[in-house]
Amino acid sequence: MAEILQKDGTWAFDGDTIRIVPGRERGVHLLRQTLGELAVPLAAVAGIAFEPGRKGGRLRLRLRDGADPLAQATRGRLPDGADPYQLAVEPGRTGVAEYFVDEVRNALLLEQVPEGPADRYLLPGPAVPLSVGAGDGTVSFDGEWVRLEWNWKTEEGKKSAGTRTFAVADVATVEWLPSHGLENGYLRFVLVMGATKAPPKHDPHAIELYGFKKDPLMALVAAAVLARLPHPSGAGAADRPALAGILPADAPATAGTDGSPGSGSGSGSGSGSDHDALLRRLRELGELHRSGILTDEEFAAAKQAVLKRF
Repeated sequence: MAEILQKDGTWAFDGDTIRIVPGRERGVHLLRQTLGELAVPLAAVAGIAFEPGRKGGRLRLRLRDGADPLAQATRGRLPDGADPYQLAVEPGRTGVAEYFVDEVRNALLLEQVPEGPADRYLLPGPAVPLSVGAGDGTVSFDGEWVRLEWNWKTEEGKKSAGTRTFAVADVATVEWLPSHGLENGYLRFVLVMGATKAPPKHDPHAIELYGFKKDPLMALVAAAVLARLPHPSGAGAADRPALAGILPADAPATAGTDGSPGSGSGSGSGSGSDHDALLRRLRELGELHRSGILTDEEFAAAKQAVLKRF
């Protein structure tokens, strides 16, 4: 067992799991206190390092890409103090930190844990229910439904749309961006149907963030939702969240929307109508691409999937 206890928190490693417990001191970031204890399996770890400094140093845990929904949502944009995978090390404890690093690295070598991307989430994401008020609104998530409510700072046209409630099944992806300099940040829910290019200030499925203390907590909501969406690299293009509802639901290689098998590629009485439907789908994809709803990569993947059905 390797363990390091600091005011900033405690990390313990038993050979299989790194257990991270945030400190209870006043200076510990609100995000880490809200997130609580984490159990990081060794299989999710890509590396670990200790960075010495003038006053102690910092432990940094690097996770495999795609292993953790919180890391997927934040993409390295959390400040050091808010990052749960960093630990401030006090002067005089550098030897313990270096020993901890050696123990984890040795285990990674012995278990031959790959550094490459994970094809599924190896951590469950933040616990729900969650409710966070920041910026121009409040977001609540109970594991199945997302609810957006507005406050007095909300732009009038956006507020006039009223409270927004939608199922997690209707979400294609979630975007979280912290404020930077004079640029506001946002938490945006991109829905399977009805995506918009409106700025967060006017988007009824986005909360605009102004750079205040609770803004990083919005990343917890983003991570909790992402944890319940299909993994970005764990399925084929037809199952990618951003393309759900766009690709043909009756594609032969997949099940239909009612769970029944696809019709196959053989001929039949409906082959002509199927051909026309696929042509219409291609035209729809082209329109979505031209309007900016689909990226170049998403359009290419969707088009290729449709062409395979001919």
